[in-house]
Amino acid sequence: MADRLKLGLAGIGTVGGGLLRLLEAREAVLDARASRPIEVVAVSARSRRKKRSVDLSGVRFVADPVALATDPEIDVFVELIGGEEGVAKDAVEAALRAGKHVVTANKALLAHHGAALAALAEKHGAALNFEAAVAGGIPVVKVIREGLQGNDITRVYGILNGTCNYILTRMERDGRSFADVLKEAQEQGYAEADPTFDIGGFDTAHKLALLTSLAFSTRTKFDAVYVEGIETITPADIEAADDLGYRIKLLGVALRTDSGIEQRVHPTMVPKDTAIANVDGVSNCVAIDGDYVGDVMLIGPGAGGGPTASAVMSDIIDIARGGILPTFGIKAKHLRPYKKAQMRAHEGGYYIRLSVYDRSGAFAAIAQRMATHGISLESIVQRRPEADPGRKGRRGRDKATVVMVTHETTEAAVRKALAAIERDGHVDAKPQMIRIEKL
Repeated sequence: MADRLKLGLAGIGTVGGGLLRLLEAREAVLDARASRPIEVVAVSARSRRKKRSVDLSGVRFVADPVALATDPEIDVFVELIGGEEGVAKDAVEAALRAGKHVVTANKALLAHHGAALAALAEKHGAALNFEAAVAGGIPVVKVIREGLQGNDITRVYGILNGTCNYILTRMERDGRSFADVLKEAQEQGYAEADPTFDIGGFDTAHKLALLTSLAFSTRTKFDAVYVEGIETITPADIEAADDLGYRIKLLGVALRTDSGIEQRVHPTMVPKDTAIANVDGVSNCVAIDGDYVGDVMLIGPGAGGGPTASAVMSDIIDIARGGILPTFGIKAKHLRPYKKAQMRAHEGGYYIRLSVYDRSGAFAAIAQRMATHGISLESIVQRRPEADPGRKGRRGRDKATVVMVTHETTEAAVRKALAAIERDGHVDAKPQMIRIEKL
């Protein structure tokens, strides 16, 4: 059997602890699969004295992750610190410059610096593997980078954040408000104390930027991702979606068009009879459209110590076997500059919910505004009148909920029409707009 593969592990949190437990529990099997022994020889963490669920008595502690990254005793630097800048970036760069292979779960780092880090890895003959950075235990990086290389991929999309999917699932099943379910998710550990990164769509956007580069061989361009979160979704939207034959999911969508690449993250109405509509709870889902393979969908756990450690281990075994692949499937110098797609009509149309003052001429004025901006309406429905004193508008007037579904149109046209409707003073609150996606 070949020499040991010696790991330096930076970060012993949920994922790092999971990796250590996996190595201990499956040592003989993993060594056989890797064709060589795998051993963690040194670790780095914020606190050396913190009580942990794994035994580190025989492992050397290195206080500085950057020093660990260049330690002559390690072959692979496993970065599980997180963050797009700071010590994580410094350590990864140092490891690659020293010719050390890197395995990381750091989606933010790669979404912002992926192309530069890939070039650095290639310059020094090192692997830069990141299966754990996207969709937890789902092996989507390997599928795109290796399994679908013979395909021309035109679209990749999916549910990439378990926190948001859990919240939307519970809102639908229990008829509860966003705030109520978010509080429960925090109590159960599905959401952070500050959940902005998840519910605001930024976590999904980081992952989508990586999938885009893998699928379309472009440089990562995180700041080109259009991002909306789920904070504005209400039980009324969930109910309306159900009546229309849809469910609401936070999707990340990347499309290759004739004019460039389109990347967007936003709440989306998806048909109930599609597979993605039925991915519930904290699960993730990634769908890939290829010209030869057709449609591929992967569903599984998107986070957690076990699933993410499984993904990290997969990358480590690939390195142990001697496999060094280009980070994004092709050499960094061949990654194309990112070109943003031009504005175009959204094929699925839009769902719009308005809280309208119940007065003469309001509905006609709203319909006229839509027509003025070239928006054709598939349907317009007035839902349950809200006439009780506790549910009056800001000016004390009765209001009604109006739901409209448009035919294909551009987002710019919809936003201009809604801005005009707000200026007209016919609505009590900011209009809600959700895309309807044809899958």
